[in-house]
Amino acid sequence: MRLLHTSDWHLGRSFHRVPLLDAQAAYLDHLVATVREREVDAVLVAGDVYDRAVPPLPAVELFDRALHRLAAEGVPTVMISGNHDSARRLGVGAGLFERAGIHLRTDPGNCATPVVLADDHGEVAFYGLPYLEPALAKDVLGASGTGHEAVLTAAMDQVRADLATRPAGTRSVVLAHAFVAGGEPSDSERDITVGGIAAVPAGVFDGVDYVALGHLHGSQRVTARVRYSGSPLAYSFSEAGHRKTMWLIDLDGNGDIAAEERIDCPAERPLARLRGRLDTLLEDPALDRHEHAWVEATLTDPVRPADPMARLAGRFPHALSLVFDPERPPEEPGTTYAQRLKGRDDHQIAEDFVAHVRGGSGPSDLERTVLRAAFDDVRVDGAVREVTR
Repeated sequence: MRLLHTSDWHLGRSFHRVPLLDAQAAYLDHLVATVREREVDAVLVAGDVYDRAVPPLPAVELFDRALHRLAAEGVPTVMISGNHDSARRLGVGAGLFERAGIHLRTDPGNCATPVVLADDHGEVAFYGLPYLEPALAKDVLGASGTGHEAVLTAAMDQVRADLATRPAGTRSVVLAHAFVAGGEPSDSERDITVGGIAAVPAGVFDGVDYVALGHLHGSQRVTARVRYSGSPLAYSFSEAGHRKTMWLIDLDGNGDIAAEERIDCPAERPLARLRGRLDTLLEDPALDRHEHAWVEATLTDPVRPADPMARLAGRFPHALSLVFDPERPPEEPGTTYAQRLKGRDDHQIAEDFVAHVRGGSGPSDLERTVLRAAFDDVRVDGAVREVTR
């Protein structure tokens, strides 16, 4: 059975205030063409269909057109909600869509209810695990703990229990939206840390033939059977080095991966991250190849130059981001505030603040627990408000 694994469309998202809807439409054209030309048997969409819970109308219309086109191809599509989606909104009409071969899985209570498809070798059971917010999914799944690993383990226990009741030789595919240990993140994914822990071990998914993951935006293998497709477009300059693709997977009669291929996605423009003094960036002929790219420029001038963005735009008309990192003498101590915060999450920043106001003494273990709980409560409160709207 030939599978096309994709995720993280983020319909409605912009890139540094540049609308991406046309680029997303071009990607969906490419997706449908790939389904047709490569004789795909099932399309897997592993969450974050939209960029936010209440997407703009043009994004909804684009999604609607994509569903109609996939249904017209007669190729089943299995789709889950991600942490950016409103599960309830995305799941509206799921029963009707099912009749057209579009299988939406947005309810944690249905994790063990597979979409069953068949080929010449027998049946393949597709289990959709939507993004599982621990505070909301714990009781539904009967999880033993309150973290991501606990709820995913509970969901996978149900999946394996259902799979055990099916005919011998039934192959299995799981779609999930999570941060799995071993994956490489970028700057554009929303933090899903709970209790100070973001990642779950890949072993949670043991016992199935293929795991189609969403959430991380770089296409990558966690293991041979556990993979991220990545986002089809770049959503931050940290993804400048990504090759944006979809996984084309051939699953043989034994559930082994008989063939695999990365299908490249179309890019509206390449991304370039440039660094140096402004005059160098404006004059260096080696940078000619970036004149049509979206550019992030990091200026290292010791003194901030006048009108840097306007001058950069004269050579790089699609320059979108400007960062200042002035050169400093080796003996000069200290860093900028932005540098001190780079790579640190909200909880770490809060701990640093406590240490700062106390003159160097950081929070106690009990205070760290309180801080984690406060951040978790804020995130969960947002999720609860979305569910109860």
